[in-house]
Amino acid sequence: MKLFNLITQLSLLLTIWLSTQTVGACVSAKAANYVRRMITKDRVVIFSKTYCYYSDLAKEQFNKLNVPFVAIELDEREDGRVIQSILEEMTGSSTVPRVYIDGEFIGGGTDVFKLNKSGKLKEMLHIQK
Repeated sequence: MKLFNLITQLSLLLTIWLSTQTVGACVSAKAANYVRRMITKDRVVIFSKTYCYYSDLAKEQFNKLNVPFVAIELDEREDGRVIQSILEEMTGSSTVPRVYIDGEFIGGGTDVFKLNKSGKLKEMLHIQK
């Protein structure tokens, strides 16, 4: 009888674990679709966090050029950690910000700052000097 109870409990635990894996995969797939949709929907997309200096640095560069951008604040989203994991898979880094122009990943806050300082950000955005 004890063996039967143990098998029943293990079976229940396995069922619960498998159901959480399915839910997790579903959330991940939804978040991945969201990321792909967002980076192609708007010209400039910044995945950032409200308290991050480097996120502010990236946003500041676009503001200086009067270029509108969409900021997706990961710390204000329920799925922010999942999105950040997906961005890590896509870009090779888990840090924020992750900045996209015309669907192409261009880097983080320091990268955007350097691109602006060198004039290359204007070129990428087709802004007259």
